[in-house]
Formats: sequence, C-alpha cells, structure tokens
Amino acid sequence: MNRNTVAQTCNAELGLTLPTVVDDMEDRVNLLYHGWPERMYVIDRDGKIAYKGRIGPMGFDIKEASAALKKQIAEQ
Repeated sequence: MNRNTVAQTCNAELGLTLPTVVDDMEDRVNLLYHGWPERMYVIDRDGKIAYKGRIGPMGFDIKEASAALKKQIAEQ
C-alpha cells in the first residue's frame, strides 16, 4: 500500500474534507521543514529566550517549563 492510498483511506474512514498533502518516498519535505530538535521554549516580553528545555519529547519537563512560564507572567 502506498502513501497516497493510505491518505485516501484515512480521509474516507475519518470523513475528512481537508486537502491532504503526501510527502514523497524520500521524505524531502519532512527533511527540509521538520522541527528537530523538538524543544519547549518560554519567550520573555523582550522577545528573548527565558527558558529553553531539553530535547524532546523524552527530555520535556512540563513542571519546569510551567514554572518558567508562570515566572514570566508574574513579572508582567
């Protein structure tokens, strides 16, 4: 089964009406635009990084990121 067939089946089974785009077998779009490494950031009022988490998803620390975000909100 190829990617186009899988996408068509998924759309039909889920009743999706959105346009679907399928990457080629070399994953060119994914390789050009993927979000790697995944990280969680908190940006301060001046547009500077106030918190930069570890590489995710295994390195994500929700409590740590939440504390950094709450600190930024309190400083406003």
